[in-house]
Amino acid sequence: MKEHQIKEGMAVVGFDGVQIGVVDGIEGDRIKLKKSESSGHHKRHHHYIGMDFVDSVVDQRVRLCSDANIVELFEEEKSGRPIK
Repeated sequence: MKEHQIKEGMAVVGFDGVQIGVVDGIEGDRIKLKKSESSGHHKRHHHYIGMDFVDSVVDQRVRLCSDANIVELFEEEKSGRPIK
């Protein structure tokens, strides 16, 4: 798997190139996204994306196997519950 290639600060982008977030770390089989200071769905807390969405890791970017709008439907809270 690609877990060892994923580092804090890397951009997480959908297959369409749209940025979803920034890696804060890896927890188990999920990518932990950094909290956002701006308004939006990451404000003041972390969201998580399953490693099974990772297609590749290239040029400091984690590219996912689905477009950003699809992946966002599967983002999780720390508890594993869906955010939507």
